[in-house]
Amino acid sequence: MALTMETQLQSIFEDVVKTEMVEEAFAGMCMDSPEDERTKLDSCLGAFRQYWGTLPQESHEQCVQWIVRFTHGQHSPKRISFLYDCLAMAVETNVLPPRMVCTALISSDNLEWERTQLWALTFGLIRKIIGGVDYKGVRDLLKAVLDKIQTVPITVSSAIVRQLLTAREVVEYILDRNACLLPAYFAITEIRKLYPEGQLSHWLLGSCVSDFVDSFRPTARINSICGRCSLLPVVNNSGAICNSWKLDPSTLRFPLKGMLPFDKDLFEPQTGLLRYVLEQPYSREMVCNMLGLSKQTLNIAQQKQRCPVLEEQLVDLVVYAMERSETEEHFDADAGGTSQLLWQHLSSQLIFFVLFQFASFPHMVLSLHQKLAGRGLIKGRDHLMWVLLQFISGSIQKNALGDFLPVMKLFDLLYPEKECIPVPDINKPQSTHAFAMTCIWIHLNRKAQGDSNLQIPIPHSLKLHHEFLQQSLRNKSLGMSDYKIALLCNAYSTNSDCFSVPMGALVETIYGTQSMRINLPGTNCMALGSFTPLPMNLLDSVTVHAKMSLIHSIATRVIKLAHAKSSLALAPALVETYSRLLVYMEIESLGIKGFISQLLPNVFKSHAWGILHTLLEMFSYRMHHIQPHYRVQLLSHLHSLAAVPQTNQNQLHLCVESTALRLITALGSSEVQPQFTRFLSDPKTVLSVESEELNRALILTLARATHVTDFFTGSDSIHGTWCKDILQTIMNFTPHNWAAHTLSCFPAPLQAFFKQNNVPQEPRFNLKKNVEEEYRKWKSMTNEEDIITHFSMQGSPPFFLCLLWKMLLETDHINQIGYNVLERIGARALVAHMRTFADFLVYEFSTSPGGPQLNKCIEILNDMVWKYNIVTLDRVILCLAMRSHERNEAQVCYFIIQLLLLKSDDFRNRVNDFVKENAPEHWLQSDWHNKHMSYHKKYPEKLYFEGVAEQLNPPMPVQHQYMPIYFGNVCLRFLPVFDIVIHRFLELIPVSKSLETLLDHLGGLYKFHDRPVTYLYNTLHYYERHLRDRTSLKRKLVHAIMLSLKDNRTPGWCLSETYLKFGMNQRDDNVWTPDDTYYCKLIGRLVDTMAGKSPGPFPNCDWRFNEFPNPAAHALHVTCVELMALAVPGKDVGNALLNVVLKSQPLVPRENITAWMNAIGLVITALPEPYWIVLHDRIVTVMSSPALASETAWSRDPFALLDFTACHQSYSEIGCSYVLALAHAVWHHSSIGQLSLIPKFLSETLKPVVQTEFQLLYVYHLVGPFLQRFQQERTRCMLEVCLPLTLLAFVLLFAKHKHNGGECVFQIGVAFYEMLQVVDQHCQHLNYMDPICDFLYHIKYMYTGDSVKEQVEKIIVTLRPAMKLRLRFVTHSSKTDPSSSAPASSAPPAAAVSAPAVPVAVNSAPQPLSSSSSSMGPVAVGGGSTASPSSQHAHPSM
Repeated sequence: MALTMETQLQSIFEDVVKTEMVEEAFAGMCMDSPEDERTKLDSCLGAFRQYWGTLPQESHEQCVQWIVRFTHGQHSPKRISFLYDCLAMAVETNVLPPRMVCTALISSDNLEWERTQLWALTFGLIRKIIGGVDYKGVRDLLKAVLDKIQTVPITVSSAIVRQLLTAREVVEYILDRNACLLPAYFAITEIRKLYPEGQLSHWLLGSCVSDFVDSFRPTARINSICGRCSLLPVVNNSGAICNSWKLDPSTLRFPLKGMLPFDKDLFEPQTGLLRYVLEQPYSREMVCNMLGLSKQTLNIAQQKQRCPVLEEQLVDLVVYAMERSETEEHFDADAGGTSQLLWQHLSSQLIFFVLFQFASFPHMVLSLHQKLAGRGLIKGRDHLMWVLLQFISGSIQKNALGDFLPVMKLFDLLYPEKECIPVPDINKPQSTHAFAMTCIWIHLNRKAQGDSNLQIPIPHSLKLHHEFLQQSLRNKSLGMSDYKIALLCNAYSTNSDCFSVPMGALVETIYGTQSMRINLPGTNCMALGSFTPLPMNLLDSVTVHAKMSLIHSIATRVIKLAHAKSSLALAPALVETYSRLLVYMEIESLGIKGFISQLLPNVFKSHAWGILHTLLEMFSYRMHHIQPHYRVQLLSHLHSLAAVPQTNQNQLHLCVESTALRLITALGSSEVQPQFTRFLSDPKTVLSVESEELNRALILTLARATHVTDFFTGSDSIHGTWCKDILQTIMNFTPHNWAAHTLSCFPAPLQAFFKQNNVPQEPRFNLKKNVEEEYRKWKSMTNEEDIITHFSMQGSPPFFLCLLWKMLLETDHINQIGYNVLERIGARALVAHMRTFADFLVYEFSTSPGGPQLNKCIEILNDMVWKYNIVTLDRVILCLAMRSHERNEAQVCYFIIQLLLLKSDDFRNRVNDFVKENAPEHWLQSDWHNKHMSYHKKYPEKLYFEGVAEQLNPPMPVQHQYMPIYFGNVCLRFLPVFDIVIHRFLELIPVSKSLETLLDHLGGLYKFHDRPVTYLYNTLHYYERHLRDRTSLKRKLVHAIMLSLKDNRTPGWCLSETYLKFGMNQRDDNVWTPDDTYYCKLIGRLVDTMAGKSPGPFPNCDWRFNEFPNPAAHALHVTCVELMALAVPGKDVGNALLNVVLKSQPLVPRENITAWMNAIGLVITALPEPYWIVLHDRIVTVMSSPALASETAWSRDPFALLDFTACHQSYSEIGCSYVLALAHAVWHHSSIGQLSLIPKFLSETLKPVVQTEFQLLYVYHLVGPFLQRFQQERTRCMLEVCLPLTLLAFVLLFAKHKHNGGECVFQIGVAFYEMLQVVDQHCQHLNYMDPICDFLYHIKYMYTGDSVKEQVEKIIVTLRPAMKLRLRFVTHSSKTDPSSSAPASSAPPAAAVSAPAVPVAVNSAPQPLSSSSSSMGPVAVGGGSTASPSSQHAHPSM
């Protein structure tokens, strides 16, 4: 019968530990001789070796555990000591694996600090044999030893401390850098898990752990952005959507990569950053992005995302607003003071975050009470109650009364009056704020009565207010002359019986009555007769709940009228009021969301084309700050509409195309990629199947967006990018070419795409020949029906406009058949005729002899637009501007455009009168409709060939029913076309003077442009290379657009006073070169704006109707426009901006230096490449300076010198630390496209310069903090492209793609090793090997994994022995001969003869990339696997 393992082991070991009776009798007095001891050891080990050889592999661990249990079960110190000697000899003779023995010993339940002999022997043995354990095993043992040390109490007898200290000796040996048992990076990870920042290590460990942690502080600093806690974003700027601003939603800390001892401020909650973002209007999306909050989870049961830190900051903001109200003397709603804007914004923020349950209303109210108690802040109490009323009135019906009762506690604190508060002047809008508390009481009381039939007594101080409201409610005739209607709506919005009266009065005011009718532009177009909209002051004075009721009522009425197919158009007052209501973000679900997803589809389904036309006009001319996904969704709807037969009529088709053009050209540069990547699986939904002009406009927008965001920087192909499928689909739908002068402005990958996808073009001569042939047919055919059918049927050559041109040229007349053909062709097909006509015109003008013939040609062209109304001016110009003509033909094309616009007075008169008689601030106007009608009476729009019909003999009556026009006209329709025309003219140098002429005559139109500064910014940025040497044209462009707004903007709203004085009116022979003071003032303006200085550098305005969403975004863009407008090379401007902080400037306060660096980073990264690339030159200069290039120039610790914040505070900074801090500020704000130049800059420019250890450390400091962004954002771009692909396709594309995060980090990682190799060969001594190696291990375990192994292995073998020893784990190489490394003085002789560490192969597959990987351990990006510094085995490779 086979003996069990336990029985056999017991026989082996009991045989050698048994004692004679005499030994037991004289215990402690009898000793074996060394020879006897050795004999027993050999005997025991021989028997065990023989048995061990028979054991199967899977039983080895169980066997060792039994031996340890047997040993620890002995009571004789002598036996225990002997058995430990047996274990040591078994390991030394390679019988037992050291890792298995160490693990069994440390995990034994009998290993307790009270058994001091056992404790000392155990850790003594581990110390002796741990040198043979592989590095991952050492990591696990370190964790186990530290855990075991934690079991030692705080106070123990001093008699046993010596034995206990053996555990510390093991830790010291493991952490010994020269022994190099494991990557120190593994050790710091385990230590920081057990002892996080701020927690002291166990007393038994003494200073060894804290000293070791401190040795990693340089590595942490290498991976830290200088002054990161002081850097702030501009909300809604392109850089604000990157990962740089993400915070942990529970702690508000930065998500730091790796368990490194970063500076204390990086572990602090970043309340200042979140508070700053929350203060900015239109910041809620960024707040959600920063904190990882998702609105979608609102619909998932039991998955609330309450965020207490966000809640706390909202409360602090309210307290801040109360403090502001206390110091602001006058609070006037009409004046638009800073307090009013702040309270307005706070109301919107609170409703959003509480509605989506990110914040708890009762918790916030109680916190407010706590923070306001004893402060005496009561001037802002009415405004606070107004904010609370917004939420209470809209949500009290669906929530428990208890959630709202804490407000009464707040009332007791803020309204201490014993007497009645008097009724305010209800002629002022602020009276609604004064009544807010009374309205809250009415809502609470009604809720109490309805839920539990309770009565909440009216506070005595509110009695007069309450009586006034009840008295007003009894008055059935409510006028609009005061704010009584608003007060009643606010007080009784939850009481349907009472609410119907004031809401009915509002609705009646804007709906109009059936008896009252008014004319609208066009033939036979009538509307209901109310034309005065509700003023914004009134809408601002009613609660969100009341606004929701009003907008719901309007939308319901519009849908009802759409179903009824009423012949009467909507009242102008209703349309304008509805437009104004859509500006309120608080009612988004019923507002813009309902408009796009419910109202438009319903109107379309009802075939109510007049109402559809109205809604599109609203979107074109009255909407502000609509989120991009809604705009792209509407664009998709419009492309679907274009295919519907009913939309193939002139006016609606024109409206659809004009709206689509506005949507496309208005897309922000940072919006294009995020929005269009949502449609990668089906790109045709956002592209036009047949409109070449719209698709060309989209390509131009795409070119501009990728240029401004530097998306393609460093790339020469669109392969694998999100836009390839979009471009390919466009070319399938509408094949076309681009002129060389336009193509040269495209980013290089787009140029390459269009050169590869060139479309053969028919020679212009053939076009002329074909037109002549068709014209002969026209003249020769006699049957009227045959003529109409031939020239209008689908598929016939699109030459009919060319034929009309020839008719007018020869006969100055169009007959009725021509009119009938135009009618039959249809609006959609006529666009194709227009394209052919544009090409034909260019050919005709090119071959025209000039003189009278040329005048005749342009006269006929003008007649086709203004006299015969065959085509509209904006469509003709758009078509001409979008055609592809080269060289002379392009000049002719632009000449035709200029003649069309300026030769006759028709269009110029329209522009001049419209600019003179109207103002762009539509939200402040009550008489827009009257001005609109008078303009259309003077210049009627004719869209159905009326001019042709009128010149027939006899004249033919036009029967077309016009759709209602509320806002549009040819001038406003022309504005987005004018944007395109200016760009086309800029591309062709010979027509510069023509462009200046156009700007002189038509520039006033930019008064009505909804984004004039953004347009200027995009234009100057995109065409920087073309405008570089054309300073007068650049100045002219800025002057024309800014001058158009001078009467409608407060002085100082945009360009600085210095620029207006010296830069705007300079002569070419006397170029103004700004001095340092100018740049300091310009940057200081942005710094003050971002700091919230009051009064600010820019005038206050209602940001809901402003081009930009907040003051900082406005300040940034106007600053960039001014800098690009300077007649100074971009390189010089860039250097001047850097000098604002790099030179000693009296205007730059020392204590606020990081805020200035932040502003410079924002500005310089928002400028074209020549402006920011100069930073690379500064870095090279610093790298070559004696401070870094000399090995003896520094006497201090380089890490201390490169710690900018500490040095700056102690007045000990040097130039290289300033450049480092500024580079970090710039790169922190850079787009990932701009950052993608760093690998090339590193390998091609910096690598040849690096020779000293200081230079190497400087490079590591420069680039180290940005590796995380490379990994996250480039990889994210890849994932967006690959979402529709199969897993296999993703893997293949990921492997091939050379423009992603893994590739960038790979290049940087290899460059770091190559630089180290040069420094190693150049320097006799390396004083900072450990921080260098720690940083390289950080890169391996956090970013590259084994992807760089093959490249760096060749480098590591060439390094000096000490460095080679430290870096051996990068490539899993065996431990070198200890004599080649620095001696480990603490290593006992046994360590020298112990078995070498056996490298453990890492064969697991790379782990999938995920956002959680940073917290669980590293992820292999480059295709290899990676060992984790963590012992938690988060990844198989660990």
